[in-house]
Amino acid sequence: MNNDSSSRIAARLQEWIAGAPPGSRLPSTRSLVAEYQASPVTVQKALQALTAHGLIESRPGVGTFVRAARTARPSDYGWQTAALGSPKTPPRSASTTMRSTTNDAIAFHSGYPDRDLLPERLVRAALARASRSDAALSRPPAAGLPEMQSWFAHELAASTPAGATPPAPSDVVVLPGSQSGLSSIFRALVGHGQPLLIESPTYWGAILAAGHAGVRVVPVPSGTDGPDPEELARAFEESGARTFYAQPNYANPTGAQWPARRREQVLDVVRANGAFLVEDDWAHDFGISTASEPIAARDDSGHVIYLRSLTKSVSPAIRVAAVIARGPARERILAERAAESMYVSGLLQAAALDVVTQPGWQTHLRGLRHQLQSRRDLLVTSLRELAPQAHIDRVPKGGLNLWARLPDGTDLEQLTRTCEDAGVIIAAGTEWFPAEPEGPFIRLTYAGPNPGAFREGARILGRALRGASR
Repeated sequence: MNNDSSSRIAARLQEWIAGAPPGSRLPSTRSLVAEYQASPVTVQKALQALTAHGLIESRPGVGTFVRAARTARPSDYGWQTAALGSPKTPPRSASTTMRSTTNDAIAFHSGYPDRDLLPERLVRAALARASRSDAALSRPPAAGLPEMQSWFAHELAASTPAGATPPAPSDVVVLPGSQSGLSSIFRALVGHGQPLLIESPTYWGAILAAGHAGVRVVPVPSGTDGPDPEELARAFEESGARTFYAQPNYANPTGAQWPARRREQVLDVVRANGAFLVEDDWAHDFGISTASEPIAARDDSGHVIYLRSLTKSVSPAIRVAAVIARGPARERILAERAAESMYVSGLLQAAALDVVTQPGWQTHLRGLRHQLQSRRDLLVTSLRELAPQAHIDRVPKGGLNLWARLPDGTDLEQLTRTCEDAGVIIAAGTEWFPAEPEGPFIRLTYAGPNPGAFREGARILGRALRGASR
């Protein structure tokens, strides 16, 4: 007998159960085998299915009975209102970039690269090896596996110019993803109620982390070449802030990469104010026509707190990142991390380290550069032809996203609904602004699935924009 037979028996028994009072005893398995001319295994599968649906219950040594129906009483959580009080920070809904979609949707919204852009073979092999190693059963040090610390330090040291002191492995604290790192950094270095300068627009997760840390966000306008050094100096002076969060390389969402001169100017302003620069190098592995040039490589006096993640470039399932900090700042961040999660899974660290030290990793990155370039250029060309109302000020030299300005007066909420109804998911730019948006923007990823649908997605977006303008 097969599963169809067990389904047939379950359906017949369900009809019988519907007319039987609660507590009625079902015939024995032996009787059911004889009645339906089925094997005991087939009958057991039918009974298991009915049990899973809550229709019957088995009492060992007694028999199987029709389960009494229980009317669910609505739960009363009103007491929690008084116990919790008002939230310290206003609740913020999950980012559009974290939404899951159906396979047939044209996804321009995601914050993670498509699976085709990941080193899948390397990751699977690394996880298999890590599961057989001591890392699967041992507790790693709070600051991370020494080999993982050394790798992150070496990566930054490779960009350090002659005459500067490269970071040491002991400067590295391994993190379970950069998002938790941002929360720890803001709590350790800024503190509740204190000001934090932050680029505008900027990564929505940094805005979220700042809100949960209770810091006071002070936006600093930032364009295709980064923030104006004079505006930054004025913001430091007027706010009294001692920390500035920024993304100098392939910023999310704009894709901006600061020119060399701008990086030097910003670092000079930070030093002059005795402040910290939290440098989020999230897209280090996603350079296309340029390479990431960390400001931290030019600072050996502890002003730059450097953050780098492997989650997007290795695998979303391997949440491993690191912060590189020097002096007392590093100790404060480590103390915050210990209170938050004690340590990062040694298994994930071992797997991440395995991937990035394989010869195939560099081969993968070279191929990834070409894949991102072709996807980026395809989407840019499609938008300029089919959705010219979505203006791209500058094509990014790396990263995963395009930042498009829309005509003034565009109703973003209506636009996103119209596109979604047509099967295209876009992310409205409002969530990347720490204060009021300076205009209507959307962020579109060229690292999403099915690049063959990019032109169709651009056509739908262009049609929706034309309808919005009318």
